[in-house]
Amino acid sequence: MGLLDSQESIPRRTMTMFFMIDTSGSMEGSKIGAVNSAMEEAMRIVGEISEKNPDAEIKIAVLDFSSDVKWLFDEPKTASNFQWRDVDADGLTSFGYACIKLEEKLHKNSGFMNSASGCFAPTIILMSDGEPTDNYQVGLNKLKANNWFKAGLKFAIAIGDDANKDVLEEFTGSKESILVVHNIEALKTVIRMVSVTSSQIASTSTSSGDKTKQEQMNDAIQDQIDGMDGVDGVDTTSIGNDEWD
Repeated sequence: MGLLDSQESIPRRTMTMFFMIDTSGSMEGSKIGAVNSAMEEAMRIVGEISEKNPDAEIKIAVLDFSSDVKWLFDEPKTASNFQWRDVDADGLTSFGYACIKLEEKLHKNSGFMNSASGCFAPTIILMSDGEPTDNYQVGLNKLKANNWFKAGLKFAIAIGDDANKDVLEEFTGSKESILVVHNIEALKTVIRMVSVTSSQIASTSTSSGDKTKQEQMNDAIQDQIDGMDGVDGVDTTSIGNDEWD
């Protein structure tokens, strides 16, 4: 076997994108419809990025949480073959339990981080329009102690002014990693933008100067939302400009 053959046979590492999606009753109607539409389109683009990526194969894992918490699939699916399944909205907001269920999968031996070829740190994207209805601190603290969670890229999409931004900041670790969206079109755009940008940055071995991948992602997303209608950073949110009808 020649050197070129040996290099071509080296398997790509895996980068798993985790989506935590609030499917409580307050998401019913236009909000959950926008999530379903945007996720279907965004995952097609992420699949194309994965196919062309020499460093990593991207996989998708989706956790939806309301009164119940469940994985959309039993294991992460390859992005290039991923088929979105529409989710419905009903019930309460069991965010703490969702954190526990995510933490269970952020392990090599018993979770979703067990690729034989090795793993990049994951990307974890949270979407929520309200605030937890359970004792979320226990689950979130357990999740924050997980090493894969610590290393991962994290971003949160606050769907409307009623979303608890303080809780989202506890999750991401910074205000810079949160966007607030105020209407259907903005929600669709931001889901696609965050999904695509994070998949591009998290699934490469290259670095950009002295910035961490989290900082690179935050900067790239902030550049894209500059002047965009219906989208704010946490510090610039104008209360009362939601339009979800």
